[in-house]
This record gives sequence, structure tokens and C-alpha cells, in this order.
Amino acid sequence: MRIAVSGYSGCGNTSVSRKLAEVLNLEFINYTFRDMADEKGMKFDELRLLAENDDNFDIELDKHQVELAQKSSGCVLASRLAIWMLKEADFKVFLDISFSERVRRISKREGNGLDVAYWEKHTKIRDKNDHERYKRIYDIDNSEFKMVADLVISDDSLGIDETVETIIKKIGRAV
Repeated sequence: MRIAVSGYSGCGNTSVSRKLAEVLNLEFINYTFRDMADEKGMKFDELRLLAENDDNFDIELDKHQVELAQKSSGCVLASRLAIWMLKEADFKVFLDISFSERVRRISKREGNGLDVAYWEKHTKIRDKNDHERYKRIYDIDNSEFKMVADLVISDDSLGIDETVETIIKKIGRAV
């Protein structure tokens, strides 16, 4: 089984996907710009700046993630575009947590002594940039996830375990 999990930053894509893969005994795939930078012998910020002006980095990253998932006998692929990119996924999940909860989580995770107002502004800009980039590169409107996902989870109060439990129950009914 191949499961694709997507969502905006701060929704818990990585945490939920890692736990889901562990519980279902599937490979966890989450290839990121940090991984790519390490492979290229670059600093993350250096690669990130290059990627802002060269879509080939996104294309390479997304292609590599899909290749890893396609080679796997069973996996959970976690990425912003997983549900669109891994077309043959057996089950597609989109985590749609409220903006305020996402900002709270990002602020808590990233911290750096910066206040919530900073992370709110930063997250709005990142969401806008991601949306424009996905549209430009792939003609994907990442706000149109309901047409693609088999399951949308929009409950801010769910923790990782409860979210994984919800996904597993839904998969059980779908297969």
C-alpha cells in the first residue's frame, strides 16, 4: 500500500506520516530540500535561495520523492504535493488545520524567540509563495485538495495519535 499525506506548513504532515508509517509497518518517505542540500554538499539556506529563482530544484525534489515511493513495496509519502504527485497512491490524505493552529505550531516548533505575529506574517508569505510556485510549475492549485484527497482532516484538536487512528479507520473502510 502507498499512502500520500499532504497539507500546508504546520499541519503535521511529517509527524503524522512518520507515525502512520510506523504503525502500518510501511516505509516513511520525506525527501526534503534539506536532504537535497546534504546530497549536493550545500548549506540548506544556499539551496533554498537558489531554488527561489530556479524551478528545477522543485522539479528534481518532487521527481525524486515520487521515484522513491514508486520503488517502495509500501510507503507513506509525506510532502506538500504528495496527493497530487503520487497519482497511483492507494490512499490520499490532506491535513487541513486552521491557520491560527498552524501558526501556533510553527511558532512553538521554530521558536527562535520570535513572537506569534512574526510567524503569522511568515506563514502567510510562505503559503502565498508555495501556492504560486505549485501553480506555475505544475498547474496545481493546492487549495483544491478536496477533489484529490480520499480523506481531509480539519480537526485542530486532534493530536498525532488521534489523527493516525482516524486515517487507519478510514483506510480500513476504503479497502
